[in-house]
Amino acid sequence: MPKGPPDRKRLDCTDRMARHLTVSALAATVVVMLSIASLAQAPPNPPMVLTSSSFPDGGVIPDKYTANGAHPGSFALSWENAPPGTLSFTLIMHDLDTLPRKTGPDNLHWMLINIPASVHALPEGVPADATLPDGTIQPVTQAGRAIGFLPPGAPPGPYHHYLIELYALDTKLKVDPAAIPVRSEILSQMEGHVIGKAFYVGRFHK
Repeated sequence: MPKGPPDRKRLDCTDRMARHLTVSALAATVVVMLSIASLAQAPPNPPMVLTSSSFPDGGVIPDKYTANGAHPGSFALSWENAPPGTLSFTLIMHDLDTLPRKTGPDNLHWMLINIPASVHALPEGVPADATLPDGTIQPVTQAGRAIGFLPPGAPPGPYHHYLIELYALDTKLKVDPAAIPVRSEILSQMEGHVIGKAFYVGRFHK
């Protein structure tokens, strides 16, 4: 039986469907390309910055914050650009120039744990309390030493470099102030949770 002419309505419908699918595919392609371009043009988050009004980065630490002072206390610190997702900060200050040591790590001079994410500065003279009012924990710096800030006390000779490290964490550390946590335990807990860091250096010798 001979075939009749094509169904005009069916052809028109097929043609409209093909055009619709083509337009939809082009629109989807444009959306994807625009999304990729937007991601490519999005500026990266600025790095976290640690500063001090007490002395310049790399400068000499004034005597009032050192063993040369009559009543030495901690210096002021502030920071900005904490990354999104920050739940707490950890601050560690240590003397780089006691390395290498055969008997252990370098001298720890200050450590603060679980600084709230809402805090962006430390004033001068942070109290030597194991737990501060905002929940920040200050462990004993070294065996037999007091809690909190241990003033720099490098002997006469070359300057010692005191490194202040600030870490932004995506968690709060599990620390019992009464258990006298040590640096190695804190660093172990921090592994895999550091999402930002900043550094500052001060120099001192007697």
